Amino acid sequence: MIKTLLKQVKEFKKDSILTPIFMILEVLMETLIPFLMASMIDKGVDVGDQAYIFKVGGVMLVLAAVGLWAGIMGGRCGARASTGFGRNLREAMYRNIQTFSFSNIDKFSTAGLVTRLTTDVTNIQNAYQMILRMCVRAPISLICAMGMAFFINARVASIYLVAVLILAACLSLIIRFTMRYFTQVFKKYDDLNASVQENVTAQRVVKAFVREEYEIDKFHKASGNIYNMFVKAESILALNSPLMQFTVYSCILLISWVGAKMIVGGSLTTGELTSLLNYCMNILMNLMMLSMVFVMITMSAASARRICEVLDEKADLTNPSEPVHEVADGSIRFDHVTFRYNQNSEKPVLEDINLDIRPGETIGILGGTGSSKTSLVNLISRLYDASEGTVYVGGRDVRQYDMEALRNQVSVVLQKNVLFSGTILENLRWGDENATEEDCRRACELACADEFIRRMPEGYNTYIEQGGSNVSGGQKQRLCIARALLKKPKVLILDDSTSAVDTATDARIRKAFATEIPGTTKLIIAQRISSIQDADRIIVMENGRVDAVGTHEELLETNDIYREVYEAQTGGSGDFDEKGGEL
Repeated sequence: MIKTLLKQVKEFKKDSILTPIFMILEVLMETLIPFLMASMIDKGVDVGDQAYIFKVGGVMLVLAAVGLWAGIMGGRCGARASTGFGRNLREAMYRNIQTFSFSNIDKFSTAGLVTRLTTDVTNIQNAYQMILRMCVRAPISLICAMGMAFFINARVASIYLVAVLILAACLSLIIRFTMRYFTQVFKKYDDLNASVQENVTAQRVVKAFVREEYEIDKFHKASGNIYNMFVKAESILALNSPLMQFTVYSCILLISWVGAKMIVGGSLTTGELTSLLNYCMNILMNLMMLSMVFVMITMSAASARRICEVLDEKADLTNPSEPVHEVADGSIRFDHVTFRYNQNSEKPVLEDINLDIRPGETIGILGGTGSSKTSLVNLISRLYDASEGTVYVGGRDVRQYDMEALRNQVSVVLQKNVLFSGTILENLRWGDENATEEDCRRACELACADEFIRRMPEGYNTYIEQGGSNVSGGQKQRLCIARALLKKPKVLILDDSTSAVDTATDARIRKAFATEIPGTTKLIIAQRISSIQDADRIIVMENGRVDAVGTHEELLETNDIYREVYEAQTGGSGDFDEKGGEL
């Protein structure tokens, strides 16, 4: 885990090395100052030697200046190292997420990934800075102060040693109990983020069903869980301060009492007692710093594990050693294909699929909910790999292709349409970043999107809000189809992507496909028979199997499932699908 994280230090290695060096220099300066102060009191103040006082005072000023400079430089280097480390962690996770297949993404919730990229990285960033600074400074300062204290007077310094051992034991108990809560709190952050994300995404539904109070209560519960965890942890951690103060003041009293007796007895000087009191505060404060460092490190350990889960996740789908970069044509073949989302599942999602689709064909796919229509087409663009059997595109196994080259030639309009914040042109150019405005217009004409874009105040420069919230469902679908067409693919897959479009517009889109892109193989998943009845062939899916393949007329005669759906949609229901299909 540590090795995985430290790989992201990268260009900030120099700052990561310099920070501890500056911290050590600062500690050395701070350690020498009380020792010189004792000398100045004993040899200058007590005997009235002003020259000696000025001499030692000048040296102390120089040491203080050097210590101050070292502290500032250590802070600057530590800040650069920790923030750079945090930046690299976020970028590494985000970059790795982009390589994930759908099956990889399914292992993590969206809210969980957001928490890892934000809260968890912040925890690691803060812990890294504390490790570079406090984790170096505190123990070295403690050791140096303890060494100087024993050098001045071992009898008095033994009081420190006993206090340190007692305090260390108490702090270890505090840390042990608090960590039990801190390690649980980050899972609660996932729940909180999930609640916020779900609420904001479904805001229209929330308002339509007047569920604002319910959502507020749900958020309050998720937020309350985090509050309760932190209160329990912080309540125990709060014992740290009074325990520290009790130990400090006890040490001061004991040292003062023992030191006063030794001064009277002549075995200790006033200056030495002053130095010992300074070292006492130094030792105990550094011990408290160490306790806070351990708390932070233990807190961040949970975050580190969660970050490493993302960084160590390997994409299930990878390019072959010598990938093919050219897709010959739009032919598709399924050869005894079986597919499972989870390889341990007994029942497959798709079972023994055999299909042969010629280039340029228009294929309709029909089936009830859960018949695995989407799973079937996901295998074509290699969003998943078949568990058994082989999927061929352009005469080659899809696993032989470079994935980017394959997906550029197999354009998919997914069931859930997504637009990004930006202008219409910027969204369309997801299909082809070099597309001219004329190319975009032509694609929109084919998708019947040009007509509504022209009516918008700023036309193709109209700004699309996040998630496409300022366009209707049908408009969003047509923009996504146009975006897919800009890729000029050899295979075009429409996964129920005209469900929000009226049947007349649906018919015009299909007619444009037939006349304008005849060489492109078109797979159309639809619930309306009018959307696919003119297809060259129609595939009827049932329970993950191909129930039948044929033309509209053939299936009406031979397939009960197709005939029942057709009669339900057209037989005396007043449905206008039939009319729409004739346009």
